[in-house]
Amino acid sequence: MDDVDRRILRHLQKNGRMTNIELSRLIFLSPAATLERVRKLESAGIIRNYMACLDPKAVQLGLLVFVQVTLDRSNPDIFEAFSKAVRSIPQVTECYMITGGFDYLLKARVRDMKAYRNFLGKTLTKLPGVRQTNTYTVMEEVKADPELPI
Repeated sequence: MDDVDRRILRHLQKNGRMTNIELSRLIFLSPAATLERVRKLESAGIIRNYMACLDPKAVQLGLLVFVQVTLDRSNPDIFEAFSKAVRSIPQVTECYMITGGFDYLLKARVRDMKAYRNFLGKTLTKLPGVRQTNTYTVMEEVKADPELPI
């Protein structure tokens, strides 16, 4: 990946809907060369997909929580069962297996605290191997930027 590829990625992160012509003007390449580079970035998996960024409050998912999950035991079968189950839960937008005092860190969005309480009791605590959860409710989103610093 060279500087031209990085410029392409920076622009597409800001506006994935721009036309190839617009992009080619911004990076000072011909449209054909630009399209070829974008296709290479896509086929290499560097560009994974294109999507719209939604306003969570506008779609009634205004409560953001982070949840620490500790499993009852550490073994590959439990890790796999938990990972598989959590991937199917739409409220969980991100999930990371981590090192330290607990096993997973989840980021979830729900309508409000009542919805979270329901989600916690009926979904999260029922996942395979869950021994304990600790929830951190976000009071203010200071920075939520999905762009990578390319």
